[in-house]
Amino acid sequence: MKLLLINFISLILLACGNQTEDKQAVNDKIANAEPVEVSSQEGMERAYFASGCFWCVEAIYESVEGVEEAISGYSGGHTKNPTYESSNTGRTGHAEAVEVIYDPETVSFETLVQVYFGSQDPTQVNGQGPDKGSQYRSIIFYQNVQQKQIIEKVKAEVAKDYKEPIAAEVMPFQKFWKAEDYHQDYEKNNPNNPYIRNVSIPRLNRFKSKFPDILKEDKH
Repeated sequence: MKLLLINFISLILLACGNQTEDKQAVNDKIANAEPVEVSSQEGMERAYFASGCFWCVEAIYESVEGVEEAISGYSGGHTKNPTYESSNTGRTGHAEAVEVIYDPETVSFETLVQVYFGSQDPTQVNGQGPDKGSQYRSIIFYQNVQQKQIIEKVKAEVAKDYKEPIAAEVMPFQKFWKAEDYHQDYEKNNPNNPYIRNVSIPRLNRFKSKFPDILKEDKH
């Protein structure tokens, strides 16, 4: 009986070890993949960022001059067709992300990267503000070598201002999955939501105070 118990425990440990190895293998495969480059459309480029709750990040980028639109979604994981519910389990590998559609004649990719690092706590691991978990981790995606070099340059500059290491992952872009319709323009459409009032809007205002020169003109 004792021998059977030992064998059973050994099988469990081996199975757990294989799961860990499989997960690491998936992560390595994603990190080492060739980046997918998204073609420009009517002169507009697309860039992809994950930085905590996508409601917050979408509003931040849509306040920047030259950004036509920011779309909430999911990226960085290994499963197809992720949903809000599945990504919240932390098992899909995806993070809440935004697709930023911008005019490169008005705002550069480098400026968007500076916005990325300047609108968050870049040292917070697996989360941003009160939102914690791998689905809220910081990821900045590159589509080619030039973008990766820009990201690494800005990241190194930002790192000089912090004692803690920069937590943002730098990953090759693979695919962006658009989030459910009710997540789009969520901050704009739900100004009285407690999370929006207490977390999202203060984060947006902190960003605006740091980057006044690149904001869209207030038409009101």
